[in-house]
Amino acid sequence: MRLVQPREVLVDKVRQGFGGIHSGRIGDSRMPGILYVVATPIGNLEDVTLRALRILRDVSLVAAEDTRRTGRLLQHYSISTRTTSLHEHNEREKTPRLVDRLLSGDSIALVSDAGTPVISDPGEALIAAARAAGVRVESVPGPSAVMASLAASGLPSHEFTFLSFPPSRSKDRKKWLARAANEPRLVVFFEAPHRVRATLAELAEVAGDRLVGVARELTKVHEELVIQPISTALTYFSEPRGEFTILLPPQDVSSAPPKTISAGQLASEFCELTKNNPGSRRQAVRALADRHGLRVNEVYRILHEPEVE
Repeated sequence: MRLVQPREVLVDKVRQGFGGIHSGRIGDSRMPGILYVVATPIGNLEDVTLRALRILRDVSLVAAEDTRRTGRLLQHYSISTRTTSLHEHNEREKTPRLVDRLLSGDSIALVSDAGTPVISDPGEALIAAARAAGVRVESVPGPSAVMASLAASGLPSHEFTFLSFPPSRSKDRKKWLARAANEPRLVVFFEAPHRVRATLAELAEVAGDRLVGVARELTKVHEELVIQPISTALTYFSEPRGEFTILLPPQDVSSAPPKTISAGQLASEFCELTKNNPGSRRQAVRALADRHGLRVNEVYRILHEPEVE
């Protein structure tokens, strides 16, 4: 048997090194792993990045807020990585064990139910503990209900404040809403479907019948985003379903009188929306109502009334 020469050993190690770079392997077994904070779709499974899929496939473990929900995403993309639950009730208990795995060389992906982890979701304690232990933490950006609603709202969003969920207790919620109503920047917050009407009603009490943006089921089949006075939103969402994102513009913006639109302009926009799809008249009317903060029946009325010269 021929002995391997030192020069050959060096060349072989270099080749192995380059192979590791291109193989997609994450981390090195002799070094601590990496904690990846991975954003996942908020509804539409196509809204996941190629990098997120690669990392979910390559890590040793996925720490998920809800393993069943994450399991559906992994199954959809034929990813077989093992999952473990990490939610608000067990994060304190599980964090030391997960940090130990990271220190031993395993890389872990942290995901929430939907969107970007830690934003109103668990994971903060794990990230802080990993950093304190000297573990590298990387963010893998992607879908966010906050950014998706802002982008499609048309509201001034060069500055905004995110306030998560309002308190559940009525007294605390009123104080919280009063503070939000006086915020000089656009305010974004989440609300559950069973509480959204009560929250909007209390918001009207402290802020008046201001304009408000209400988004639900973003990126899903029944996605909606309306910009209208709070009183109109309360009527519109008489039977709320799905996850809600609320956009509250500052007082000087929301108190401005709503822009008027002529029948001719509305008809022009209606024709533009339906010219390539004549069968979508109802969807076009709904889109115009959302765009201009009008009720659907009001759009029908304007479209059918003659324009005064």
